[in-house]
Amino acid sequence: MIPLFPADDPFPVCRKCCLDSFGEHAVHCKELPGFKYRHDLVRDVLYDVLKRAGISAKKEAQVNFLSDPLEGRSTLRPVDILVFGWEGGKHACVDLTVVSPLVGLRDHGFVTGQAITKAEAGKVAKHEKACIENQHVFIPFAFDTFGALASDPVQFLKRVQQVVSSNTAHVKGQNFVFSRVGFTIQKGVAAQLVARLPAIGL
Repeated sequence: MIPLFPADDPFPVCRKCCLDSFGEHAVHCKELPGFKYRHDLVRDVLYDVLKRAGISAKKEAQVNFLSDPLEGRSTLRPVDILVFGWEGGKHACVDLTVVSPLVGLRDHGFVTGQAITKAEAGKVAKHEKACIENQHVFIPFAFDTFGALASDPVQFLKRVQQVVSSNTAHVKGQNFVFSRVGFTIQKGVAAQLVARLPAIGL
């Protein structure tokens, strides 16, 4: 790995955390303007993939039941993507969340992949019950900043890929879905890191 930042310096955006020289915190700091950009970029590309595959969906759809269970209906929010008639005639609420795989790296007992697994479980605990009670399917779309996907988005994208493959005989179309989503995740990470590189005087 290539060192990008001075070790142990506070992060210039949030001023709350010290960086390691490889910029661990810079990849997942929620105070960065690019953090939400990366989430929205992946959401927009995923929606475009669905549209190109001929799958009926709506972005930022108001479903009137997604909320924080601890706060009730005062926190009603739209679903990132609503896929119509996805499973047994039921609409699917696709909710994206992005985490850094390096979260907890310095903690004792760190396990590779734990961050994305925890993020997926957190989304399920927060929203799945409400979706089921309202006759919807819930799909937590958890991914990390290195491009890894949790189990549910993998299964979701495999099905989307099947639809794409059935509509094209072109060889390049066989990996279109995973390639495009993966590239988009890395594009968001690159934009975030480049925007925060320390200035170098010439």
